[in-house]
Amino acid sequence: MANTYHQIYLQTVFAVKYREAVIEKDWRPSFFGVIGNLINETNCKTIIVNGMEDHVHCLLGLRPVVSVAELMKTVKAKSSKYINDNSLTPHHFEWQEGYGVFSYGQSQVADVYKYIQNQEEHHKKQTFKEEYLEFLKKFKVEYDEQYIFQELI
Repeated sequence: MANTYHQIYLQTVFAVKYREAVIEKDWRPSFFGVIGNLINETNCKTIIVNGMEDHVHCLLGLRPVVSVAELMKTVKAKSSKYINDNSLTPHHFEWQEGYGVFSYGQSQVADVYKYIQNQEEHHKKQTFKEEYLEFLKKFKVEYDEQYIFQELI
């Protein structure tokens, strides 16, 4: 629509089902590129995608005509299909249900970028669960801990 201007920056965070450490370091960078391309295919703008063996962070510019729910449904479904089609994990790959999404202003983008870029260093000091709960508290998101993480059976 003409004369519609926007600037919506989001960080999304999502985890491997049961938080299994299956996103291997050797194929992780190319896989994160796949996720970035999936975001771009929705006409949103990927800024950075990075993460660890059990979770992913995406910093992106959201277009107002794209719902967060639809974006995440597409990214998670197509990225898990990519892993399964290419047999990158020893067994069927799935993402954990749900995700976190957090909004930022333009002045915060550089810091969030650095934070996501330095995931490996960051997780030497803090577990993913600690990190995720910290996000929820920082952004004052109410949550029920029983629904946050599915534990390995």
